[in-house]
Amino acid sequence: MKVALGQFAVATEWRENQATCLDLIARAKAGGADLLVLPEGVLARDINDPEIMPKTAQPLDGPFMAGLAAATDGITVMGCVNVPDGAGRFHNTLFALRDGRLVARYRKLHLYDAFSARESERTAPGNELPPVIDVAGVKIGVMTCYDLRFPEVARALAVAGAEVIVVPAAWFRGPGKERHWEVLNVARALENTCYVVAVGECGSRNCAASMVIDPLGVIVLALGEAPALGFYDIDPTRIADARRILPVLENRRFADPVLRQA
Repeated sequence: MKVALGQFAVATEWRENQATCLDLIARAKAGGADLLVLPEGVLARDINDPEIMPKTAQPLDGPFMAGLAAATDGITVMGCVNVPDGAGRFHNTLFALRDGRLVARYRKLHLYDAFSARESERTAPGNELPPVIDVAGVKIGVMTCYDLRFPEVARALAVAGAEVIVVPAAWFRGPGKERHWEVLNVARALENTCYVVAVGECGSRNCAASMVIDPLGVIVLALGEAPALGFYDIDPTRIADARRILPVLENRRFADPVLRQA
């Protein structure tokens, strides 16, 4: 399975971001990708306007998503948008589009109430574990940004059959934060012997640094800070080999943790 990582700086106007996403979809398809992963919050962003998220939120059948869906013949596209919750806040929603339709969605479980940020002021948390879906014969699990700090989510995905974990993000810059981003992505891959495909947003606030980590914790693709489109071929035999020589999923001594709803 060939995956494309499309990192860019999200603009304040959703039509501009839609055009950027459509360009990345076209280029990913031209490059033979089965899956394109976009960052978190691709609908709109303005670091000087904290209300832009609720103001610009759209339903999953709104014009932003409809425009993207129409371009997804022969490719799966994942990213995150803000969807109104009907009660004055929104859900940070990860989507998977394929062949013109929504094939999966996930509402972010863990909200970024850390490092002086308060995502929960405007965002409603999800209450369901992320899905695992099939893309070109490979089982893909998903998480969103801050979920990365909660290893039980990645482990639940691996137990559910995930061979690759996709992580759209808008990871804040800051002292040690870029290191956290790298270490956590590597840890989630290594402890679950799966690939991790992590795509970060660019811009003045976020570190971008999209990457692919293989099942033994090796960073096999790394992008920088600037907008970019990178490609990597996911090798299922690498997953099988890693799980044979490092059978941590088989060697667990404790029952799977019960992940209660929030």
